[in-house]
Amino acid sequence: MQRVILSDLSAGARQRIVRRSAVVDSNVRAGAAVICEEVRNGGDAALAATSERFGGRRPGRMQVTRAETETALASISSEERLALETAIANVSTYHRSQIPEDRIVETVPGVEIARRWSPLKRVGAYVPGGKAAYPSTLIMTVTPARLAGVEEIVVVSPAGPDGEVSDTLLAAAALLEVDEMYIVGGAQGIAALAYGTETIRPVDKIVGPGNAWVTAAKLYVFGECGIDLPAGPSEVCVLADETSDPRLVAVDLLSQAEHGPDSPAVLVTADRRLFDRVEVELETLLTELSRSDILEVALADHGLMVLAPSHEEALSFVDDYAPEHATILTADPQADAKRIRGAGSIYVGRWSPESAGDYATGANHVLPTGGLARAYGPLGIEDFGSWRQIQTLTRAGLGRLRSTITCLADAEGLTAHKLAADLRFEAGQES
Repeated sequence: MQRVILSDLSAGARQRIVRRSAVVDSNVRAGAAVICEEVRNGGDAALAATSERFGGRRPGRMQVTRAETETALASISSEERLALETAIANVSTYHRSQIPEDRIVETVPGVEIARRWSPLKRVGAYVPGGKAAYPSTLIMTVTPARLAGVEEIVVVSPAGPDGEVSDTLLAAAALLEVDEMYIVGGAQGIAALAYGTETIRPVDKIVGPGNAWVTAAKLYVFGECGIDLPAGPSEVCVLADETSDPRLVAVDLLSQAEHGPDSPAVLVTADRRLFDRVEVELETLLTELSRSDILEVALADHGLMVLAPSHEEALSFVDDYAPEHATILTADPQADAKRIRGAGSIYVGRWSPESAGDYATGANHVLPTGGLARAYGPLGIEDFGSWRQIQTLTRAGLGRLRSTITCLADAEGLTAHKLAADLRFEAGQES
């Protein structure tokens, strides 16, 4: 992992570290745009062709049938089924508390504004795949959509390199009663959801994480449909001090870096001695892990050890970095966690590994990356609906606002705005 001494960095160098992007490569943006336009114009044929070029296709039918998912559910072990059901139950419990409530406010007598929430009709959930299957992401995207009252939930997910689809993923789809599921991934899968093809009808909004190509495609189709947030490669930032267990620091860096070779893993501390101790633990743990090849690339290319001049400066750096996951392994993790505003999900103390949130606590693991945690939060119920403003005025209520309306309309030179209020008080408009 690269080592950085924070006090030696210029302001510009520090900014280049913290002000990163969920999609950093302009070539990826351009390439994703080309793929999206191919699918927009070519439909199913283009979807098949791009999947053949870039991967994620399975032989035979693209659409998954309910019979396939039910067969998969019957085939998995009782332990796997219990794990899926437990995760679904916990995610449901947490997200049920987020269901919005309508409000009615009377701003002045006779002027009533209702704020009413409506679920979306048709949502597309992107579930990453390829080298690994992610039934947990299926749960994180579909469960809140169900609770929100979405009418139609469409899932797209790529097949593995051998063209196979995980039975555990299909079993999760059965438990969640997914309405439609298609084996397609990448930018082409996002384009299919946004524009539609002969087989896949377009959706109102796309949710779910993915690699840089998926994120670039989501940004490209935004406007044609809605998107949740730009959620790119997974990342973690661990805040540690002289009291931290270096083995826990190391394993928390590794647990997110194993998502892919482009996953950033950052250690921030004011304790210089911790660097060497963590490096030793990383080397030991890597020999025990199945994805050590991916981890070695991620740590070499995107791993960073940041030495801060003080604990206060370390906290400030973590907040500025605004990571997807922030793990606090310090002497007073609760106090430090309260100081951090920019993070997608914060894990507090030695008993709170990121994997707990990824799979089991009920919190959502679809989170903003690339520093966007400064402005976005985790996927939640409100991502699956929208608000209406419903305004009802009585004659008396409009009368109370009439002078305000006409004065501001005059100031802006919008005479029809003024007339729309005045006309209602003319003779013959009393009823």
